[in-house]
Amino acid sequence: MEDIELGIPAGIVDSLPPDSEDTKRDMEQAVGGWERELNAALDSEEPASAVVDHIEQFEQRWEAYDEYVVELRAWGQSPIYAMAWRDLHAAVIAQIYDHEDLDERINRERNARIVDDGIRPG
Repeated sequence: MEDIELGIPAGIVDSLPPDSEDTKRDMEQAVGGWERELNAALDSEEPASAVVDHIEQFEQRWEAYDEYVVELRAWGQSPIYAMAWRDLHAAVIAQIYDHEDLDERINRERNARIVDDGIRPG
């Protein structure tokens, strides 16, 4: 399987204030690290399981940043950075699902986890 290549969508970078070079650099470093971790996961004994573990972490972070947006607004603060990081996590998840045949493998693994947890669909 080919390596996963992740990127930061231009819309996310464009949404940041002009003086956000540090945030852009942090995002680039984060995406680079995630890419290395995901590619290492593809080389593991159970790649689908390892990738789903990463996706679940991204989803948890997405939810946390989404909560920060609401909290920052409630305090009268700008949520732009929380929104950018939230959107970056969602974009990374979408990029993982778009990679070759990972979509099908991820869905099978997630369904297997649901059954293993004792939850039976409909």
